[in-house]
Amino acid sequence: MIELRPFASLGGANHGWLDAKHHFSFANYYDPKRESWGNLRVWNDDTIAPQSGFPPHPHRDMEIITYVREGAITHQDNLGNVGRTEAGDVQVMSAGTGIAHAEYNKEDVTTKIFQIWIQPTRSGEKPSWGARPFPKGERSGRFVTLASGFANDDDALPIRTDARIVAATLKAGETASYPLGKDRRAYLVPATGAIEIDGTRANARDGVAISDVETLTITAVEDSEIILVDAA
Repeated sequence: MIELRPFASLGGANHGWLDAKHHFSFANYYDPKRESWGNLRVWNDDTIAPQSGFPPHPHRDMEIITYVREGAITHQDNLGNVGRTEAGDVQVMSAGTGIAHAEYNKEDVTTKIFQIWIQPTRSGEKPSWGARPFPKGERSGRFVTLASGFANDDDALPIRTDARIVAATLKAGETASYPLGKDRRAYLVPATGAIEIDGTRANARDGVAISDVETLTITAVEDSEIILVDAA
């Protein structure tokens, strides 16, 4: 099953400093058909104005992954963590028993991010935060794992859930495959470009919900940057 969710169909709100689009029900946007996809609960497409951002606020029992598409985001939390994550890189916050954090665009240019929330498999653990670079050259023509709850993904940022976040950069005409498994679900968004999956075209920032597929084969129609969540 492959369901295209065009960018124009997404919910959202423009707060001036923040233009947010929601792939799933979030805040004041509610769609009973788009509440979650397996344990994937939130995929927000956020555009953040320069010198602005999310002031301190709390979370608990959620795995929150931020993929920076353009610009940079600066993280601060009540554990003392401070970090700046640039375009193409990723940060992970495991909210655990509770954490308060702020996310600011301290740059002089607009920052664009995907923020992804996945429900944890494990609870009652201490909160944590981490970030790392993922040079696009390393994922040229293939998927690499950015964050994972699986023990064999040693190079990925750890998350406390039965899920994996992967990314690929494909040139027009290139094809990449991902072994999903028929018991899993995937949600895929091209950050840039356009792709085709089994005859379904998805343009930049469209969402694609996928299930009951053993192996995903993605072909780039244009030069593309792809983010995919493999969910339980």
